[in-house]
Amino acid sequence: MNIRIPAVGALVALSIVAGCGTVTSSSDRVNFDGQSFRAKAKVVDKKVSRTDFTVVVKGVSASLDGAREAGRYEGIKFCIANFGSSRIVWKVGPDTEPKNLRISDDKLTFAGTCQRP
Repeated sequence: MNIRIPAVGALVALSIVAGCGTVTSSSDRVNFDGQSFRAKAKVVDKKVSRTDFTVVVKGVSASLDGAREAGRYEGIKFCIANFGSSRIVWKVGPDTEPKNLRISDDKLTFAGTCQRP
């Protein structure tokens, strides 16, 4: 039995998760719909539930579709880094009807709950 393959896979997974919290230069940013968005995910209330979070995406006027995907990406990164799973139940998220999105001051706000593996 070859033990190296699972060990290498675990090392790669840890490297990816460890890199999620690092600051990147603008050349390393992921673009969505040809635009770069500043987005941040954070826990709503640690005392109530660590799995409930919000994502705020700045510059939504550049591209609504791009901002939605940037928010999805940031939510997935947040859940993987904190709970090891990319599964999210969105209260308001990237697939929400445009008329029901929370947009204010050129910022798009999503709310979701990370699902544990």
